[in-house]
Amino acid sequence: MSLVRPIPSQGRAPLRHTQPQLAQLAALCWRKGEHGREVLLVTSSNGRWILPKGWPIEGKSPSEAALTEAWEEGGVVRGKASRKPLGAYMATKRTPQGDDVPCLLKVYAIKVREEAHDYPEAHRRDRVWVSPEKAAWMVDEEGLRDILRTF
Repeated sequence: MSLVRPIPSQGRAPLRHTQPQLAQLAALCWRKGEHGREVLLVTSSNGRWILPKGWPIEGKSPSEAALTEAWEEGGVVRGKASRKPLGAYMATKRTPQGDDVPCLLKVYAIKVREEAHDYPEAHRRDRVWVSPEKAAWMVDEEGLRDILRTF
């Protein structure tokens, strides 16, 4: 017996779950600090704390693209990225037309070996290294909080 039933649609096809049309990748950059593991957060264009993230890049694997985002948005010069995502979460993305649409973000862990003070988006973003617990408190997305808490 199925516990999931289509919603009656008054003559239209029943509503069903679909995958989000938008997908991004995020870089969970980490290092060993004086008091244990630390993760890198950067500010978004509207000042929220987020992970470096972006769109897939043609010709690069998702983990390579995550490393590129870590460089551009967070100044990570050298790091080792996981080949498989650490996890994924849903967020709302605003399109250029002003629509809010669901977006799946796959999170790749990156062990940071070197960072730079000058990087492509240094003038637009703040960055901070904090414990995963503090990072979970600082970010807005519940799914990202869960990933940070279990990291």
